Amino acid sequence: MELISVTAGDGPAEAHVARPSSGSGPGVLHFIDAIGVRPQIASMAERIASWGYVVLSPNVLYRNGSVEDVRPHVDLRAEGARDAFFAQAMPRVRGLFAQDLSTDLDAYRDALRGLDGVSDGPIGAVGYCMGARLATLFACRHPQDVAAAAGFHGGGLATDDPGSPHRQLSTARAEFVYGHADNDGSMPPEAVATLGEALASAGLTASNEIYPDAPHGYTMADTSMYQEAGAERAFSELEALFARTLR
Repeated sequence: MELISVTAGDGPAEAHVARPSSGSGPGVLHFIDAIGVRPQIASMAERIASWGYVVLSPNVLYRNGSVEDVRPHVDLRAEGARDAFFAQAMPRVRGLFAQDLSTDLDAYRDALRGLDGVSDGPIGAVGYCMGARLATLFACRHPQDVAAAAGFHGGGLATDDPGSPHRQLSTARAEFVYGHADNDGSMPPEAVATLGEALASAGLTASNEIYPDAPHGYTMADTSMYQEAGAERAFSELEALFARTLR
């Protein structure tokens, strides 16, 4: 993996960079899930880059350690392995969202803009699991930059918390695409409905769908939750979103 160092709010954060064959294109910020930057994230970023984008995937969990420290060192497709890993990972997630993430989000935007080959003009954002929250907050914080934002099997997008992402949408200008996991305790149907109402109230163009039978984590081929149908639908909808907004 090609890793660079980004100066984030509380120190250096490693980040993976993926480039198209041309070497240049619009920038995309790629927000990871709770499992960390790893070969699966690099593979997903490379696929997005192949559509003609320069993609930056920061280690948003840098406060907990390096890419190597945070990522799993076992096969998360094995029985019980994913649950065991998440028993350690979820405190990191809670700790992340207890932070004021504004300086981190600003740093990731600046780092993406500063990469060789990133064209002037709008940028995109996409996130998975906890990254869907980050992609949404990023689009709300940087409406002049972000023309497209997507979140797949995201959790906590619409909660009672005053800082809930759905409460920030009035500041956004991006087009949004959400692909929710089915029967997801972290994003139940009532939360999906609340998110949809917030998107509509903000006057935003958006797709806000539950993917049938898709479990939480359905895009992650290196875990036991992978579902090919959901993953391929997510890639298809993401490619179309970026094509109509970043080109």
